[in-house]
Amino acid sequence: MIFMLSLIRICLIFITFLCFLQVHARLDKHTHEKQLLPISLISLPPSPSPEALSPSVNAPFFNVKSFGAVGDGVCDDTQAFKLAWDTACQAEESGTLLVPNGYIFMIQSTIFTGPCKSGLTFKVGGTIVPPDGPDSWPRNSSKRQWLVFYRINGMSMQGNGLIDGRGEKWWNLPCKPHKGNNGTTLPGPCDSPVAIRFFMSSNLTVQGLKIKNSAQFHFRFDNCQNVLIDRLIIKSPALSPNTDGIHIENTNNVNIYNSVISNGDDCVSIGAGCYNVNIRNITCGPSHGISIGSLGSHNSRACVSNITVSDSVIKHSDNGVRIKTWQGGEGSVSKVTFSNIHMDIVRNPIVIDQYYCLSKNCINQSTAVSVSHVTYSNIKGTYDVRSRPMRFACSDSVPCTNLTLSEVELLPAQGYILATPFCWNAYGTMHTLTIPPVLCFLDGNPPMLPQDDDVVRD
Repeated sequence: MIFMLSLIRICLIFITFLCFLQVHARLDKHTHEKQLLPISLISLPPSPSPEALSPSVNAPFFNVKSFGAVGDGVCDDTQAFKLAWDTACQAEESGTLLVPNGYIFMIQSTIFTGPCKSGLTFKVGGTIVPPDGPDSWPRNSSKRQWLVFYRINGMSMQGNGLIDGRGEKWWNLPCKPHKGNNGTTLPGPCDSPVAIRFFMSSNLTVQGLKIKNSAQFHFRFDNCQNVLIDRLIIKSPALSPNTDGIHIENTNNVNIYNSVISNGDDCVSIGAGCYNVNIRNITCGPSHGISIGSLGSHNSRACVSNITVSDSVIKHSDNGVRIKTWQGGEGSVSKVTFSNIHMDIVRNPIVIDQYYCLSKNCINQSTAVSVSHVTYSNIKGTYDVRSRPMRFACSDSVPCTNLTLSEVELLPAQGYILATPFCWNAYGTMHTLTIPPVLCFLDGNPPMLPQDDDVVRD
């Protein structure tokens, strides 16, 4: 009996000890977890499906078919697009206006107006076309523009679809330069629509699109800021008049990357009031090249600064990199860099022309848009022997200054005779020996320069 009581007592002591160990372990674990709480979770690995948490996955889609668009290329889908836009624009959450693939949507001249309540994606999967030519264009619609985006902030236009400007009938208007003899024009109406225009907008992205055969400019940006253009394919015939690929005016902080452009005018044209523009990895041509200008027409004032064009190819084009200004203008072009550019049979690879004129009737004037601090670096390739490889035609009264050349090698596409570069009132230096050598540069600075009140932006 005594033995049994002793055994029970020992068992109770042992059980009590085990309970004590378990309680202590739990307390220790709790204390350890409390010590871990202040540690940041930023460095921890992501959850297995982070995309499932992304708000973009649940963002609303506004399919134009759901708003009545037919998509047969004949019916007028304008109102369906406008209704889809207005709905998406007023949505509290950022959404996508979807132009689905497998359809052709005909839209008349339309203005998509902001501001929208949140960011918006305009996704083009199908094909968008305008009315077919000037005779089909509604009389009460503007013939100067087709699709306009006005006062938009934070919009992305993207997709793998096609925007077809159906420009051929516009190009054949009698007023177009190629219709008359020797580039002359014939009387008649001449307004032609820009395909896509962004006006007074900001924080824009345009990427991945294909656009062809615009009646006039393919893209135009007016009074915009913070623009990214990436991976575009722009195409129209080499003789299609005024079909600039991308034109910017009074627009700043622009990046144009990784695009292929062939057309009947400039691949990229930079107008008055532009600064902080970076153009990189562009394949351009056939075309009229990449241009700053024309500037100063009708005695206007124009200022352009901080422009970079680099890592690009210009082929089978009338011009390569060009600055063109009218006599009689005012203002300045400064801080421009052209670097790492390959020329493939380009008629005028390097041009500064302060005597730009569309006819032979322009009169000489004493004022001009000044051109200074322009750098040409690592520009190589071949030029069409019908023209000189470099032309610096600067104003009598406002000469070009601080022009710099280094690693420039331009050889004739045919034969072995190097044409001599042309200079007029151009002040510059060669940091390395160029081919052909530019021996016509004037040294130093001109004795007097007109004072410009504008402050060049850094």
